[in-house]
Order: sequence, then C-alpha cells, then structure tokens
Amino acid sequence: MNTFTINYIFAALIATLGTWFVTALGAATVLFFRRTNQKAMNLMLGFAAGVMIAASFWSLLQPSIEKAEEYLNTPAWIVATSGFLLGAVFMWASDRIVSHERVQFSKNREESGAATNRIIMLVLSITLHNIPEGLAVGVAFGALAGGENNAESLASAIILAVGIGLQNFPEGAAVSLPLRREGYSRGKAFLIGQASGIVEPIAAVIGAAMAVKIQLILPFALAFAAGAMILVAVHELIPECQKNQSAHPYFATTGILSGFATMMLLDVALG
Repeated sequence: MNTFTINYIFAALIATLGTWFVTALGAATVLFFRRTNQKAMNLMLGFAAGVMIAASFWSLLQPSIEKAEEYLNTPAWIVATSGFLLGAVFMWASDRIVSHERVQFSKNREESGAATNRIIMLVLSITLHNIPEGLAVGVAFGALAGGENNAESLASAIILAVGIGLQNFPEGAAVSLPLRREGYSRGKAFLIGQASGIVEPIAAVIGAAMAVKIQLILPFALAFAAGAMILVAVHELIPECQKNQSAHPYFATTGILSGFATMMLLDVALG
C-alpha cells in the first residue's frame, strides 16, 4: 500500500474524528442545560434522519451503481440491491443481539433498575449505528484510491462526512441528557455521550483500508453501508423524532424534509 492510498485512509480518519467531535459537542449540551427541549430534540433527530436518507442515495447507492458498472461483470442492480439488503440485515441482526442482551440483563435486575436498562440500551443502540456511519465515510474516502474523477469523488466523500457530522449532534445530546436526568453527574454524562461516537473513526479506517485494498468489493461495500444507514434512519430516528407530536404533528417531519433537502443540495451542488 503506497503513500498515495494511505493518505485516503488518513483522510477518512480525520473526517470521522471530526464527526466524533460533533458528537462530543452534542453531548456537551448536558453541561449547559438541565433538561431536554423535546421539540428541539425531535427537530434535530428528524433532520438527522433526512440527512442519512439523502446521503444513502447520493453518496453511497449512486456511486455503488456507477462503480459496479465500471469494475464488475455482474449487473449493477444485483450488486447494489444485494449489498443494500445485506447491510440492512446486518443492522437488524445486530439490533436483535443487543435487544436480547438487554432482556437477559433485565431479568437479573430488580424493577428499580429499569431506568438503567433503558440508558444502557440507548447507549448501545447509538454506538451500534455509528459503526455503519463510520464505515460509509471510510469506504467513500477509500474509493478515491481508484477513482478517475477524484475531485468530484472527494467532494462527495467530504459532503457525506459533513452530513453525518450534522446528524451526530442530536445523537450526542440524546445520550448525555437522559443520563443526566437519571442522576449521572454532568461530567460523567458528557464522557459517556461523546464516547458513543468514538467507534466511527475505527470503522472508517477499516472501511477505507478494505476499499483501497480490494477495489472489487467497493460497489458492494457502498451499498452495504447505505442499507445499514437507511435501517437506522427508518427504524430508530424517525419513530423517535415523532414521539410526543400531538400538539405539533408536522414539527419533526419538517426536520426530516429539511435534513434531506440540505444533504441533497450539498451533494448535487458541490458533488
């Protein structure tokens, strides 16, 4: 692996250190606010879902199809569809494992520990779905090693990282603020909240290294990351942002549309 390709892996690391930093900024809200503003949280979570849905197509699925046509003899629709579905299945299976462990953990605790169980599940869930986000950024940067239009691909990879960074802010707050509400100190709530995003740089380095080393898996890897991100957005973020919306039923929906439009604008205009 030459210095040229290593630079892309390093770029993926730097980009996801940035997304982790935004997670830390979100977690830092616990240092300034005592309780969650539910309307603001729903808006941010909706915005995050919109960003992830848009990024899944313009920054992952579309490049997956283009690179499958370029590198592989297999029809692009087979590669993109199978990768997308396997990414979703991977996240579903991972979530089932976490849920099973939570149930087993709960059986061994008294009812007074229910709040702690919810917090553990929340932290595990957000940490888990940060993995495909880091992987997506890593694969996007790793794809640059063999790309012909590096300027356009680089812009797309940067936009993807920016979009994921934007949606990491409410995730950091979504961990630290409930921890504070359950009695954790502000400092401890912040440390746990920011730690939920540290898996992104790790996953990014792995994804970039794989994409650089084995170019033939790149189309599949891009679609895999897209499937994982879509499942997270649809199964976790959208239902969560729609809670307690009886008085303002379209408030979170506005966030979803705004996030999608922002990501689409950035990717189409700059990519």
